[in-house]
This record gives sequence, structure tokens and C-alpha cells, in this order.
Amino acid sequence: MKYTHLNGLWGLVLLVLALTSGCASMSPYAISEGELERHLRDVVSDFDRTQLKNGSPLSMSLSDADITLGPDGRDVAVIDLKGQVALNAFLAKLPVDIALKVEGAPVYDSKEKAIYIRRIKLLESSIDSGFFKGDLAPVTDTVMSVVAQMLETMPVYRLDESNMAQRMFGMVPMDVRVAPGRLEFVMADK
Repeated sequence: MKYTHLNGLWGLVLLVLALTSGCASMSPYAISEGELERHLRDVVSDFDRTQLKNGSPLSMSLSDADITLGPDGRDVAVIDLKGQVALNAFLAKLPVDIALKVEGAPVYDSKEKAIYIRRIKLLESSIDSGFFKGDLAPVTDTVMSVVAQMLETMPVYRLDESNMAQRMFGMVPMDVRVAPGRLEFVMADK
């Protein structure tokens, strides 16, 4: 009886995989810029809560996250971030408003079932605090290494394992393709 149940389960999995692979080129699963922006805001918020819970003196918040996918037909994402970084020290909060515009390539990690931004390039940067206002050029390398590390370790999107369709996509070799306004999951070339 267990053997029949397992055969039925494998048959269902194979049917779903066949349908998924057959439909992938015609109607791929897509993620909009808005979905990526919401997910990025949530990830940064979760990261900040974890940092503060662990005793970090730095807090971080995003007031705006604008993602543009496939500008000028290129396979990149342009991320325009505005927010605040604050140092909580000596019973005082020292806030710094920061604006960054970076460009990078969306990459799907099949083990993590998540999309990361890699090969990041700084396009624009500025800060505004009580002590300084202007371009981040003097500290660009440091800021870029922090931003690059964050975007390479914090996904801009993760497949939802509670969603049956997304769970199925996570079971097959998938890749991500940049299209104007969205990211599309497609069958990986292997």
C-alpha cells in the first residue's frame, strides 16, 4: 500500500514538472518590480530588528525602494534606495539620511531558492546629516562594500515554500531572466 502511494506521489510530481517545463517558455512565472520592492523593504526591516535585538548600535530603515528591471533592454536591475542609518550611542540617536542608486545583475540561487543582486555598481550616492550634506564620494568604497555585502547576502526575493506553484518551481532547475518591468523564472540551460 505504501508503494502505491509513493508511485502516485512521484507520478504527480513528474506531471507537475512536465507541465512546468512545457509551459516555462510560453508563460513563465514572473515577479514584478513592486513585489521585489515590497520584499526588499521587509528584508531590510527584518535585518534591522535582528541587528537591534543582537545589540548593534546601528539601526537602518528604508523610506523608499524603487527597483527598475531591464532599463534600456539591459539584463540589470537598478535599485534606488532612500532611508536612514542611525547610530544609537550614549543615550542619543545620530541619524543620517542616505540615498543610493546602484545597478546589478539579478541571479537566482537554486539552493537558497532566492534571487540576489550581484556585480553591483554605484550610480549615485548622497548623505544628509547635521554634520555633512552632499555626495558620498569620499567614502564610496566603504559604502559600496557594505551595500554589496548586504545585497549579496540578503535576497531581494525568496520563493514562498507555502505556495504550491512556487514550491514546484523550486524543485526544478530554474534560472531568472530580466524582462522590462519583471523577472521571469525560466528553465535553466543545463
